[in-house]
Amino acid sequence: MTFPFVEQIRVAVDVGCHRHRVAVAGPENRVLEEFDIEHSAQGIGAFFRRVEAHERRLGLPVAVAMEGFNGWARPLDAEILVRGWRLFNVNNLKLARFKEIFPGPAKSDPIDTRKMLELFELRAHLPLAKDVLQEIAVVPVENEKLKRITRRRRQLVNERMRVINRLQADLQAVSPGLCSITAKVDNLWFLRFLTCREHLDQLMRVQRRTVLNIQGIGQRYADIIQKWQKQAHFSAAVDYVGAMIIADARRILELKDQINVLENAMEALLLQSTIARLVDTIPGYGVVCSAELAGEIGTIERFSFESSLALYLGMAPLDNKSGKYHGSKSPRQVNARAKAAMMTGVDRHRKQVPESQRYYEKKRAEGKTHNQAIRALGRHLVRVIWSMLTKNRDYQLKIKTD
Repeated sequence: MTFPFVEQIRVAVDVGCHRHRVAVAGPENRVLEEFDIEHSAQGIGAFFRRVEAHERRLGLPVAVAMEGFNGWARPLDAEILVRGWRLFNVNNLKLARFKEIFPGPAKSDPIDTRKMLELFELRAHLPLAKDVLQEIAVVPVENEKLKRITRRRRQLVNERMRVINRLQADLQAVSPGLCSITAKVDNLWFLRFLTCREHLDQLMRVQRRTVLNIQGIGQRYADIIQKWQKQAHFSAAVDYVGAMIIADARRILELKDQINVLENAMEALLLQSTIARLVDTIPGYGVVCSAELAGEIGTIERFSFESSLALYLGMAPLDNKSGKYHGSKSPRQVNARAKAAMMTGVDRHRKQVPESQRYYEKKRAEGKTHNQAIRALGRHLVRVIWSMLTKNRDYQLKIKTD
């Protein structure tokens, strides 16, 4: 879609952590106003009042370019989109290259905002300028919610793993026998048993009928616990480490509950999100991977080509060759969260679809590592996902007929 870059109001915002520098230009790139705003409700309000005054006076559309979309610019960037103005993110890496080609007299906030205004003027004629200013597409509300929820879930999952590892190490040091009565220390019945008393060494005296009242513990686990109690042993460190173990066990239980709440919310939003609903039809992806991809992709309109989506999802590594060395490297444009979800989804997918499994095995036979084979299969799946999202259709499994 083309955009009239001549007759418009251009706004450049050099984002800082406390103050932002703003430059406003009208037709023919004539600077109308330059000012600073505080990163506060009052400062943001002043920004909109001053820009809207030019909008009413000139009767032209507004386009804003700023650094740090979804970073220090929040919530200014979101409010710009709410007003229906077009928003462009300044790619700092490409901006630095642009400045090398067209050097400025010095480095300062006013000079940087003027350089952004130049980029607006050149964007329609210079490909490099077009790459520096990347338009932000409006993301459906449900996908924005999925993005926040899935990122929060990932943080809680990572925290849970850290606490589990710490709990296992402390249990091994204080009471190896207690640690060995379960295959996994994050089993719910085991965590509830650890937290049924205020002091860890009191567990060796818990009666069988009390153990059986703990949710998730039946006769089998009660027998295992009773057998451990007869030979239970705690090191001297239990006096101060025991409280830490119980606190960690309670934290894991809390994290499990919080993660379940988020996953239930994801499942409800999945039906509202077109991207999540369509990706969920791919065998192996499931609710979590589909929700993460929908949240990180946001809208397919962000991508001009299928290859751009593949690059963003980390399924199109760049060649890295020198002499006899032939390898690959990840480009900087990759979304790490989307790539992780894609790798997990592809790995599960190939186990459920024989044709994908055969392709994976073919790549392994060629000498590819597991991750390389998964990315190669993922590259094909990106083409499928692109077709699904652009044509709004579910995944269809090919059935070979003799």
